Amino acid sequence: MAAQTTESDQIKQFKEFLGTYNKVTENCFMDCVRDFTTREVKPEESSCSESCLQKYLKMTQRISMRFQEYHIQQNEALAAKAGLMPGPRI
Repeated sequence: MAAQTTESDQIKQFKEFLGTYNKVTENCFMDCVRDFTTREVKPEESSCSESCLQKYLKMTQRISMRFQEYHIQQNEALAAKAGLMPGPRI
């Protein structure tokens, strides 16, 4: 049963990744691609797309860091409340 749960979690995580990937791709495409008269990607479209993706990646990284910091603070507060850690020194 544990193997099924792990596999199920992996499938769910992969579906979430694909959904996020598709959303970012669509957003960057809609913001950056303007000229449909040629098959070639123009340099400004390519540059815009790269900037869009970099912005998304940086935002995701920053949110992840803040989320981790928040959980560390919450865990420390719970541990201090339970008497496992000394409280903050002033």
